[in-house]
Amino acid sequence: MTPDEESPVGGEPYFAEFPRSRPSPIELRFLYRGELLTFVLDRGIFASRGLDPGSALLIQNLGVAPTDRVLDVGCGWGAVGVAAAKSAREGHVVLTDVNRRAARLARQNLARNRVRNAEVRVGPLFEPVPGERFDVIATNPPYHIGRAQILRLLGEAPAHLAPGGRLLLVGKGSEGIRYYQRWLEEHGPGPVSVLDRGSGFRVLEARAPGTPRESASAAVPRRAKAARQGSA
Repeated sequence: MTPDEESPVGGEPYFAEFPRSRPSPIELRFLYRGELLTFVLDRGIFASRGLDPGSALLIQNLGVAPTDRVLDVGCGWGAVGVAAAKSAREGHVVLTDVNRRAARLARQNLARNRVRNAEVRVGPLFEPVPGERFDVIATNPPYHIGRAQILRLLGEAPAHLAPGGRLLLVGKGSEGIRYYQRWLEEHGPGPVSVLDRGSGFRVLEARAPGTPRESASAAVPRRAKAARQGSA
């Protein structure tokens, strides 16, 4: 596990709007549903050295349907959003992040992977998507922003879910994922289930009431695996 999966790198929070660290880009590739995806990563953002196990587990359990409208909150360099867009080929994906370097990289990575059904917006939490609703909201949030902000994210999510929409949250024990599971069970949009566990992480799903437009049960992707990483 790389240092920036545990804490902000060098004391600089990866959720800062303007990272101060000197750029040092690297390239990463991984397979997703039989397609080799390529990404550029850099310092000053989350998982700046590779695909973190939490995001990999989240990608594995997205279950996005072809026409879904998806929101990736705290997108980082775009791994989850790109994977979602590849599955929702007739839908649309919005990636958001407060970190402007991350947003720039996410846009580059959408272009690198020939993704045309997605866009990147800059801003915290749900501020970039006022009044919009989604079939899937997926997030591996920056837990270092504190419990109050994570609860704000979870509390605001239901207003942005379409009928039958799903909130997907990944986290590990040291980040308080069991606490957030209990909170969602008491205050969330609907029934909560644990979709998967691995490497100390678990993926939670909270489903909003109503009937979804299309079942995504057959759209669960294969596990994302790092294929090669090196200098860009």
